Amino acid sequence: MSTLETARAKIAAAGLPAELEAKWQALLDGLSALPSALVAYSGGVDSGFLAYAASLALPGRVLAVTAISPFDPPGADLAAAGFAARHNIAHLSLPINPLGNPAVAGNPPDRCYHCKLAILTALWNLARARGCAVVIEGQNADDAGDYRPGRRAVAETGTLSPLAATGLTKPEIRRLARALGLSIWDRPSSPCLATRIPYGTTITRPMLEQIARAETYLHTRGFPIVRVRWHGDTARIEVPPDRLAELLEGREQLVAVFKQLGFHYVTLDLQGYRTGSMNEGLSQ
Repeated sequence: MSTLETARAKIAAAGLPAELEAKWQALLDGLSALPSALVAYSGGVDSGFLAYAASLALPGRVLAVTAISPFDPPGADLAAAGFAARHNIAHLSLPINPLGNPAVAGNPPDRCYHCKLAILTALWNLARARGCAVVIEGQNADDAGDYRPGRRAVAETGTLSPLAATGLTKPEIRRLARALGLSIWDRPSSPCLATRIPYGTTITRPMLEQIARAETYLHTRGFPIVRVRWHGDTARIEVPPDRLAELLEGREQLVAVFKQLGFHYVTLDLQGYRTGSMNEGLSQ
């Protein structure tokens, strides 16, 4: 049985709603119509699922490329490479330095546009050099409801978003990934570290490293979903609302660790974790 046939059998046996099975088939049909593809692949749920689906639909004609930068959470590159290797997906890492671009390092509200444009331009250049017909990326149907200036870069570069085009939402992608036995199905979202820094604050590598070390410590404390928002000498911690009290149980050690990392004040956001909290002050 081929890899595609095995995947089809898993989906058929999973008892998924007919509408979701139809979306899965539509995704495969759309991908198989492409001559070849380079996948903008971070290793997260969406891009990992897309890379896997593309490898089924376009066997031997897919290259997954991970852009590596100081914005990445620790271990993201190794996780991406590991998943690709397990599923025999051709994979490359592409080092980039977004901090070399003042429009990114200056951290304006449209920072994501400038960063995404630089990454996608580099990926398109690589796609042409490698003979890949298109570049595809992992936006899903839910992303239209959030402030995401990077979508403009996707449109300007002609990059395709097959998951969004098929109408697949994040919960649906997780459900399909679980049915397929993909280890990433429950991986927490982990956007770039720059999203922890207030707009208008110049981003530096030491700042990103400080955030990364703080979040890594909280991961070791058993909080897989966490954000450490950077406010100068103050850290604002977000965890799911139902775990606020649990975080406070280790308050003294937490404060000591964060002070060692260079924060003078350590605060807990009582609203709890939510995506895009740095966007809350923006006028839409």
